[in-house]
Amino acid sequence: MHEPTMKKLLLHPAAKPLLFTLCLLPFAWLVYGAFTDGLGANPAEYLIRSTGDWTLRFICIVLTVTPLRTLTNTPGLARFRRMLGLFVYFYVVLHLLSYSGFDMGFDLADIAKDIAKRPFILVGFSAFVLLTPLAATSFNRAIKALGAKRWQLLHKLVYLIAGLGVLHFFWMRAGKHNFAEVAVYAAIIAVLLGWRVLQFMKKKGLQRISAVRG
Repeated sequence: MHEPTMKKLLLHPAAKPLLFTLCLLPFAWLVYGAFTDGLGANPAEYLIRSTGDWTLRFICIVLTVTPLRTLTNTPGLARFRRMLGLFVYFYVVLHLLSYSGFDMGFDLADIAKDIAKRPFILVGFSAFVLLTPLAATSFNRAIKALGAKRWQLLHKLVYLIAGLGVLHFFWMRAGKHNFAEVAVYAAIIAVLLGWRVLQFMKKKGLQRISAVRG
């Protein structure tokens, strides 16, 4: 597909509604499975695991936006980043609700004890807590209120959140010694974060050269 055509498609009024619909498909599939007994022998565990998986997948997608935008010279991709970030929060809320309801019966005292007792639950809950201010400030008014620099600094927490998400998944799988999926997510996130580090170093290098020449 030609670059001008891609740019036009990204800026098309239907692009955001289409992406919104696509992002809801995993949720729709889970709802359909719940009503048709299609979630396997242990539906509660299936819902908890699936919503957790989709949270990690959307984190990977969000982190991919900037490198893809830069490498393909398609700045129009940036207009989808906040929506994708909100879907990260949507799926992590579903993940938390599934755990709280199916595993803990919405007993707040038991949930608090479980968070304190099990490290992987603590790490996952910490990622949720850190995600909350990012979701709450994913609007133009919040950017204006915080100022662009402070808003950007706050949203850099997504890197820490991604690391906590992988650690949460790793500890959850440690009991079964099943790390294949963990390795995939860790590799994807490592590559994406590594790209950002290289871009930062490149930018600093250009700034030093510019300062010397000036």
